[in-house]
Amino acid sequence: MGEKHRVGITDTTLRDAHQSLWATRMRLTDILPIAERIDEVGYHSVEVWGGATFDVCMRYLNENPWDRLRRIRERIKRTKIQMLLRGQNIVGYRNYPDDVLEEFIKHTVAEGMDIIRIFDALNDTRNMQKAIEVTVREGAHAQGTICYTISPVHDLDHFVAVARELVEMGSHSICIKDMSGILAPYAAYELVKTLKEEVKVPVQLHSHASTGMASSSYIKAFEAGADVVDCAAAPLSLYTSQPAVETMVASLRGTPWELDLDFEAIRDVSEYFEVVSKNRGLMGKEQPLIDVTVISHQIPGGMATNLIAQLKQQNALDRMEEVLEEIPRVRADMGYPPLVTPTSQLVGTQAVFNVLLGERYKIIPREIENYVKGYYGRTPAPISEELRRKALKGEEPIDVRPADVLEPELPRAKAELDPALVEKEEDYITYAIFPDVALKFFRWRANPTAEEAAEPVAQTEKDGAAVLDKVSLTNLTESLAQAVAQEVTRAFRGLTVTFSLGGGEAERGFAGRAAQAAAHRPPAPSEDLRLIHVRSPMVGTFYRTPSPGAEPYVKEGDEVEEGQTLCIIEVMKLFNEIPSPVSGIIRRICVEHGAGVEFDEVLMEIEPLGG
Repeated sequence: MGEKHRVGITDTTLRDAHQSLWATRMRLTDILPIAERIDEVGYHSVEVWGGATFDVCMRYLNENPWDRLRRIRERIKRTKIQMLLRGQNIVGYRNYPDDVLEEFIKHTVAEGMDIIRIFDALNDTRNMQKAIEVTVREGAHAQGTICYTISPVHDLDHFVAVARELVEMGSHSICIKDMSGILAPYAAYELVKTLKEEVKVPVQLHSHASTGMASSSYIKAFEAGADVVDCAAAPLSLYTSQPAVETMVASLRGTPWELDLDFEAIRDVSEYFEVVSKNRGLMGKEQPLIDVTVISHQIPGGMATNLIAQLKQQNALDRMEEVLEEIPRVRADMGYPPLVTPTSQLVGTQAVFNVLLGERYKIIPREIENYVKGYYGRTPAPISEELRRKALKGEEPIDVRPADVLEPELPRAKAELDPALVEKEEDYITYAIFPDVALKFFRWRANPTAEEAAEPVAQTEKDGAAVLDKVSLTNLTESLAQAVAQEVTRAFRGLTVTFSLGGGEAERGFAGRAAQAAAHRPPAPSEDLRLIHVRSPMVGTFYRTPSPGAEPYVKEGDEVEEGQTLCIIEVMKLFNEIPSPVSGIIRRICVEHGAGVEFDEVLMEIEPLGG
């Protein structure tokens, strides 16, 4: 068989796999019971954090993402854990100043993170340099990342040039991030072989199974000298996730490439997640197993699930094909950015707006305006003149590293955030990155209601009982009981909760705090025909202010000019400024700050000047 080559697998089950298939809805109580068994497999590393998990933990799961990291580190002791960092975007959707980035990485490494995979959506190495520098300084492994994509301006020379710069900046290894699964097997061989010749550091390949090519590309990558590939446990593999660990193990048997993994542990992990997945009904049925159209639209896994959710919200899932056709056009207009967070959200959301509003660039989200202004970095190709004209509105774009024009934000976060809501220093970092989401979570954490608390307890008991019935793992019963007890204690604080595992109906008692009253909604819009109704062009969340603590854009009684920003509607984590259709007086604001709004819902009423 020739010379043996030891290669490795990074398991993505606890991060990218459920981000791609379950809309990032894996709870900590899904993870803790099986974490120690994952630790026994023998993986090169386990991806457990970063990407969308930080946001979703607070936004949808009422979990502290830092606590998630600490609890996983307690269970996974032998295997290296890693995270995905969006370069200067950190775990958010815009560039943040250096002070926020540095403190985030310091805290992350202090909590036990071993490997930080650092990428930039535009492959602009300027946006990765500070993250690499701080990661190395703090003693963690910095993995510089190339976002792979296909376009008229992305070729082998481009990818090699990016890799060289990343190694010169201090990267310990290079990852090829094929977020859409479009890296063909022989292209993978050529790219890996060239990188191994040009940069003398380990090379890792991350791909998605969207087109069905990923497993074959992994094999060719190993033949070319790749050191590690990314896979997921079978129940969270394929579709828009990664290839299955089991497939890779079977494929490499009897070859020169050795995987030193405990297959019994792999099987136990898969059995566990098979039960949790079926019991929770988390698998998205809209996704095809193989989608060759990805070669055209290049949509990554996480973006696919977000697009489906967004179109469902707008009652327009039947227009998905139109959106998929519009995405390549928007991408070309934006200078061919690779489709990965946050540029995938930018391109996808703009495509949805263009289709649903029946006019291209009728609404341009604030983040896309910032993208055109250069605040996300250098675009791979020039931006179209139409988009430049509509987004810039006469301004000149910047040409320096975006973070160089940003003021420090931690001082402001510390000044704005109520000290009564702060439990640890990390809370200021969280608030600086996601002010609205963090504030809502901190308030809930300080005063969780019985109604909100009941759902996770019920779900944990349901999942736990099913797993214990169907999966025969000797260490699961004790682990699950500990996970439930600890998470209930942490999440519900002043609430008294009793529960049973595996048996009959759980008994629950809630004391100490009554449920919070439902938010009062302002009165319905008037029928005064003199008033202009400003309606929401989309389903989303209504905000009166640009950030927590800031003054509202407008108040009732204010005089506004045509085109002046009245409010923001957040959609898919993008903030869309709603302009005034006329010059006039704000007579009524019809929606509460932070409330959800439907398509065509009246947001404000304006009395036109002279009307």
